[in-house]
Amino acid sequence: MPPTTTPAPTTASHGPGAPPPAARSAAEPTAPHGTLASAPWEELVTSALLGTDRRPPGVASGTGPDGTAAALLDAAALHTVRRRAGLLPAPAAPRPEPAPVDPRPALPEAARNRLAQLLADRAAPSGSGGRRGTAPDLTELIPQWLATANAHGYRAPDAALPPLLDAARARTDLRPQALAFAGPRGLWLAGLNPDWKFALRGASGSALLPEVTDREAVRRLWEEGLFAERVALLSAVRAHDADAALALLATTWSTERAEDRLMFIDSLRTGLSGADEEFLERALADRSRNVRATAAELLSALPGSALAHRMAVRALSCVSPGLTGTGPSVAVEAPHECDAAMQRDGVTALPPSGRGERSWWLGQLVESSPLSVWPTRFGGRGAREIVALPVADGWGEELHAAWCRAAVRQRDPEWARALLGAPSTPPSNGPGTASLAERSKLLAVLPAAERADWVAGFIAAHGLSEAFQLLGVCPTPWAEPLGRSVVDALDIARDAGSYPWSFSGVMGLAERCLNPAAADRLEILTTTPDEPADASPGANGYWSEAFRRLVSTLRLRASMDLELAPET
Repeated sequence: MPPTTTPAPTTASHGPGAPPPAARSAAEPTAPHGTLASAPWEELVTSALLGTDRRPPGVASGTGPDGTAAALLDAAALHTVRRRAGLLPAPAAPRPEPAPVDPRPALPEAARNRLAQLLADRAAPSGSGGRRGTAPDLTELIPQWLATANAHGYRAPDAALPPLLDAARARTDLRPQALAFAGPRGLWLAGLNPDWKFALRGASGSALLPEVTDREAVRRLWEEGLFAERVALLSAVRAHDADAALALLATTWSTERAEDRLMFIDSLRTGLSGADEEFLERALADRSRNVRATAAELLSALPGSALAHRMAVRALSCVSPGLTGTGPSVAVEAPHECDAAMQRDGVTALPPSGRGERSWWLGQLVESSPLSVWPTRFGGRGAREIVALPVADGWGEELHAAWCRAAVRQRDPEWARALLGAPSTPPSNGPGTASLAERSKLLAVLPAAERADWVAGFIAAHGLSEAFQLLGVCPTPWAEPLGRSVVDALDIARDAGSYPWSFSGVMGLAERCLNPAAADRLEILTTTPDEPADASPGANGYWSEAFRRLVSTLRLRASMDLELAPET
C-alpha cells in the first residue's frame, strides 16, 4: 500500500548533507494541511509546464516565486515516491496459442537466401540521385518471386515472416501474394503485433475466417465482426455458395450504413449471375444514389436481366439504321429528357462539366443495353460491320465510346475486336475510341495470346510512345512476338539519338516482363556504338547502361526461377 505520511514543508534551500526532495523517505513527518502534498498529479504537471508564476499550484507552502517552485518540486518528489511504492505488478497475460502448423514444403536453401536478400534490399535506404546504374532493382522483383514461390506451394521461413509482413504493410500491391506465402503462421504472428493488423482485417480474403460451412460461426462474425472482416467473409461465402451469401447479406441489409451497403453490393461483381437479379432489382430503390448506380451497373452486365431489356428498348428508340447519300448509316436521336423511370434504372440526370445532357443520357442508355440487340437492329450485320457504318450528325464518337463501355462491361470479345480495329490503324482513326485507357480495357476482354499479338502489332506500327498502358494488360512473361517488338522499338529509339529515360516506364516493364531466356540474345545491345552527329550528348552511353541493367535483371530472374524449382 502507498505510505500514508507526508514530508514536512521545505524551503527552496537545503543544508549541507540534506538529501534532495526526490530522495527523502516517504516516512517523514506528515505535512500540514493545505500544502501541495494533496494536490493532484495532473495539477502539478500543468504548473510545471506553464510555470508557477502563471499557474500557481494549489496553496504553496513557500512564499514568493522561489518558495512556490520549491514546494512544487517537493510535492512532485513525494508523488513520485508514492507512485513507485504503490505500483502493483500487472497480472500475467495469457500465453498465446502455439503457432499453427504449416504443412507446405520448405524453401530450398538458395531460394531462402534470395528472399532474405530481396527483403533486406527493400528495407535499405535508397541511394541518392536518379541514375540507377546497371544493378537490378531487387525491390521490383519481390512480386514475381512471391508469385513463383506460391505457384510451387512453398511455405515462408519463420525468420522471414516479420520482414515479409513489414513489406506487405508498406506496399498494398504485395499483400495478396505476401499473405498467401506467409500462410497460417504469418496470420498467427500478425495477431500479436498491431502494426500487422491489415493481415487480419484486409478484404483480400486473408482474414482469419471461420469455415464457411459453420453457419453459427459465420452468423456470429457477420453480426459482430469488423467491416473488412465482414467483406472478406461475404466473399468467402459467395465463392462457396452464392445463394447463401445473398441470404446472409439480406439479414442485415436494411440496417447497414450506406457506405457499407455500397461495398457489400460491389462484392457481387465476382461470380455475378442471374441469381443475383432479384436482390439487385430491389437495390434500385435504395436510399443511397451510389448503391442504386452500382446495382444498375451490375444488372446491365447481365444481358438477360429486366433492366437490360428496359435499357435496350430506350436505346433502340434512339439509335436506328439510316442512309447517308446512297449508303447505309447510323441515325441517332438522343433522349430529350431523363424521366423518373430512367433515373430509377441508374441513369444519372446531371452530366459532368463540359458534357451535354442529351449525349450524356444517350451514352448511359447504350452502354447499359445488351450488345446482342444491335445485329438485329441493323439487318443482321455483325459487330465489325456495324462499327464501320458512318454515324450521322457527329454522334459517332459518343456512340462508339458507349459501345466500348458495353463491350467491357459484358466481356464481349467480338465487339472488343471490332472496336479495337487493326493494330496498325492509328488510334485517332480507329473504329472505337482513341483513348488508350479505354483500349486497354477492351484488350483485357480478349484471350491472353490474342492480346499480346495485338499489342505487338501496335508497337511495330506506332512505336512505344503510346504503348505503356497497353503493355500493362499483357500476360507475363511476354510472348516472343511481343517481347521482340518491345526490344526492337527500344533499339530504334536508341538509334534515333534520344535519351533512355524517355522510355523508362517501358524499360522497367521489360525488366519485369520479358522472358528471361532472351538475356543472351540481348547481350549485343549492351555495347556502346558510335553516336551520330545529331544525337543527344552521351545518349548511347546511357542506353548501353540501361540495356546492361536489363540483361542483368533478366539473368537474375532466371536464377531466381532455378532456385525456386523443386528439387528432383
